[in-house]
Amino acid sequence: MNNYSSAFSSKLDAMLEYRAACGFKQDTHARNLRVFDLYCREYFPDTATLTHEVVHGWIDRETAKGSGLNAKTAAIRQFGKYLCAIGEDAYVLPEKFAHHVNRMVPYMPTDAELTALFSAIDRLPADKSEPFLPEIAPVMFRLIYTCGLRPNEGRELLRANINLDTGEILITHTKRNKERMVVMSDDMQAMCRDYEKRRNLFCGESPYFFPARDGLAFPGARLLKLINAAWFAATVSPLNPAPRPIRVYDLRHRFASACLNRWLDNGESLMAMLPFLRAYMGHSNLSDTAYYIHLLPENLVKSAGIDWADLNALLPEVEAWPD
Repeated sequence: MNNYSSAFSSKLDAMLEYRAACGFKQDTHARNLRVFDLYCREYFPDTATLTHEVVHGWIDRETAKGSGLNAKTAAIRQFGKYLCAIGEDAYVLPEKFAHHVNRMVPYMPTDAELTALFSAIDRLPADKSEPFLPEIAPVMFRLIYTCGLRPNEGRELLRANINLDTGEILITHTKRNKERMVVMSDDMQAMCRDYEKRRNLFCGESPYFFPARDGLAFPGARLLKLINAAWFAATVSPLNPAPRPIRVYDLRHRFASACLNRWLDNGESLMAMLPFLRAYMGHSNLSDTAYYIHLLPENLVKSAGIDWADLNALLPEVEAWPD
């Protein structure tokens, strides 16, 4: 691949190739490791051993920049673990190194806020960059929410992967490249059918179900700006003049908590139902799915539908929200 130029170049390429063979996306750590590679080329040109000095020298420099520290520590930690796994003597950054970094806690919109949010999304105006936004946004955001999709899974959805006759959607652009199938509700299926008729008029040649003006997938940065424009329009009031921003990911988190609430209302055992939610949402570990139980209201977490001994065994120490 030859993407790197320091003394670690061949090992960095080999690690990313190995991760790709295991089903991970290569670009997860590639960008940060490229920054590390440039640092090593400048400050440690003759060093081919991953030492404490090399790792902490780079981390200290990146910490001063004030952003992305978690991703950078994860990248260099994985590199150290890979080197140890192939028999080299390498320093591995401790797992807890960046525990002090604040993590964004999901915001769970109430039913009233969710209704107001989608009402505002329905009123988003067209602009020069996205003239068909009023057609795309209401369907795209509702599909992400009602199917519990990751934001990229919704905006990068291929037209060939959605069956409007059965409501089945094949999700392919996933974390760790693991495909899965989800099924739309009847209401969502009907909405997508109506949208498809209009979509074919303005961008029928694009392979994407939600195309941007240029026919490519709808851009992620644009998606985030749109949901917050709608969110502020829906929630700003004299009593609430400065609501906190939300993320598109919060719709996915809200979907998971809504499923858990519904199962509890129906008297289901959450421990028995979690594997189904895990498969639907595409989580690699059951612990990622089980963590949503902590989002339930206090009066529900005391329910007999939760086996706390089993749950605590699943969650020995979770530092980040599942995705």
